Amino acid sequence: MSTSMQALGVEEFVKARSSTDESNIYMEWQGSIYAFVPQEKQRKLFDIIGMNVSRCFRGNDNKWYLASRELTFYLDPQTGQVLEQWENPWTQELVTVVHVTINPFQLVLAEEYPVFLSGKNVTFVIDIPLTYPNVLGNDPKFQDYSPQSLYQAGEFFQYTVPIEEITDTSKVTTDSFSGSWMRLGPWLPWMKMKDYSGNLVYNASIRKYRNFEELSPILQQFVKSRLPVYKEAPSGFVEGKNETSWTYFRKHFDKYLQGAQFPLPEA
Repeated sequence: MSTSMQALGVEEFVKARSSTDESNIYMEWQGSIYAFVPQEKQRKLFDIIGMNVSRCFRGNDNKWYLASRELTFYLDPQTGQVLEQWENPWTQELVTVVHVTINPFQLVLAEEYPVFLSGKNVTFVIDIPLTYPNVLGNDPKFQDYSPQSLYQAGEFFQYTVPIEEITDTSKVTTDSFSGSWMRLGPWLPWMKMKDYSGNLVYNASIRKYRNFEELSPILQQFVKSRLPVYKEAPSGFVEGKNETSWTYFRKHFDKYLQGAQFPLPEA
């Protein structure tokens, strides 16, 4: 079995990640979040379950675009239940849980992607280091929630698919897929960690589906009851910046303080 690092073009990546015919493609992930604090034993804080619905299309400029919506729910690691409140083990404060609701997440795709070839499979390796101004950092009312001037994190994905499927010109997407996601990030604003040292490490496995009905029942239930817009990806590229957990928290800070149930309904 031979192994090597090479690169593949954007259309092969689109087949692996989404579909070349602009149809909705669903990804679901399940995993865990751990807290790493200097000189403390690591703690498992949450299990997670989430989804992304995406659509890829070629623009008038001949570039490929991805438009999507994304959800992640924080679960009690003992019961598996979706959390509405969480007792912070460092501050003993009971805080409202703000689940990830990102609408939209979109980007212009690169022309090629690094891949790792192994036997009959190819793995797309996507490392995304992130450092930019923290949208909450310079506002005094968020000093207890996210006081740092810079947002610093990293997202690390691997998507493995058969070489035969991404090179088959009759296919618009791959039928076989396995993936993983790791993330290194700061405390979430809703945790109310102030300037306490430490960070979060996420580790999750990813599946890909063609149909909404293949998603886990818990995801289907939340989408149908509170978030029907997440059943489909945006039909095109939306002008403006992507939503993030930090911009969402800023937008709905008053609801958070009132103890509202998240995710907030979105028609």
